[in-house]
Amino acid sequence: MTGPDGSEQFVKKHDFVQLSAIAGFLTAAFALAGCDKPASQAAAPPPPPVTVAQPVKRTVTDWDEFTGRFEAVEEVQVRPRVGGFVNSVEFQDGAIVRQGDLLYVIDPRPFEAVAEQADGQLSDARAKVELAKRELDRGLNLVQTSAVSEQVVDQRRQALQAAHAAEVQAEGALKAAKLNIEFTHVAAPLTGRVSRHLVSPGNLVQGSDTGTSTLLTSIVALDPIYVYFDMDEATYIKYSKLWFEGRRPSSRDTANPVQVTLAGETKPSHEGTINFLDNRLDVSTGTLRSRAVVKNTDLSILPGQFGRVRLIGSAPYEALLIPDVAIATDQSRKIVFVVKPDDTVEARPVVLGPLDDGLRVVREGLKAEDRVIVNGIQRARVGAKVTPQTAPAGGKS
Repeated sequence: MTGPDGSEQFVKKHDFVQLSAIAGFLTAAFALAGCDKPASQAAAPPPPPVTVAQPVKRTVTDWDEFTGRFEAVEEVQVRPRVGGFVNSVEFQDGAIVRQGDLLYVIDPRPFEAVAEQADGQLSDARAKVELAKRELDRGLNLVQTSAVSEQVVDQRRQALQAAHAAEVQAEGALKAAKLNIEFTHVAAPLTGRVSRHLVSPGNLVQGSDTGTSTLLTSIVALDPIYVYFDMDEATYIKYSKLWFEGRRPSSRDTANPVQVTLAGETKPSHEGTINFLDNRLDVSTGTLRSRAVVKNTDLSILPGQFGRVRLIGSAPYEALLIPDVAIATDQSRKIVFVVKPDDTVEARPVVLGPLDDGLRVVREGLKAEDRVIVNGIQRARVGAKVTPQTAPAGGKS
């Protein structure tokens, strides 16, 4: 439409402005859309960092663990040898006593009276011996002159022998009486820790001669100390095979070393040696009773305690070791994550052995040059790339 005032030109100009604005808006939108794609690509995360280490190679020896119970090397129940009333208790309950230390005092006066009586009888017997000697000497002189008969001399000789016998008997009675006086002082028969006193002063105790002697207390030796443990049949067969092959000495012939870990400890604190293997397996449990003697110089172990006994279980051999933190579980398998040369992750099934100085022995599945992930396992994905960082020596980060 046109008009005299040129309105047609105005309409075309207005449409051109609108088209230019739309074109500019579309250009800006395409520009923004083009900028979004490079930005999203730049935000992609790099491969996650992990710490890797090569297995440690060294000579190790396997140790087998058993549960053991400690028992005293020597234990004695203290009982009186003579009966009587207790005068005093001379020890402190639970203290360490030395062999010969006085423990109890029993009233000695009745035994002292018996000793005095026996001493008098001995003096009488000795006097009779002297008299019999003189009479025999006199008879021997008189028989030469036929003043007495040979029969009289024989009788006097027999009287002297009887007097000697009575003297010996009296001496024995005196010794027994003096021993009873000595037994009224009850002494510690060995060095160790004493229990509590079971009889207080003023009580009557029975001696051992009655067959029902009174228990006064008990003493256990503490250093060294025994630890008993039961070895299963399979382990015994393994040890026998190693002995036949000459790879491990038998504990029957050699004092093989043991290490003992007490309750609450993370590593062995006491050492000892095997000194006994039973002569048969227990048919009810299928185990072999074994015993080791352990040093207990600090007296920290008491009879009745439990402990974990580690016994040498193999000959020395070369092994690869890794930290326990590098081991994962896949159902029934144990696996480790290995970084391949292209920095991708591979899951490697392994066969494990015992711990040795904080590291786990790997029997199968690894090579010495493998790079094992020891830190950052949760960030590793099988087949994905990672950024490996070498751990310090020993595989610890």
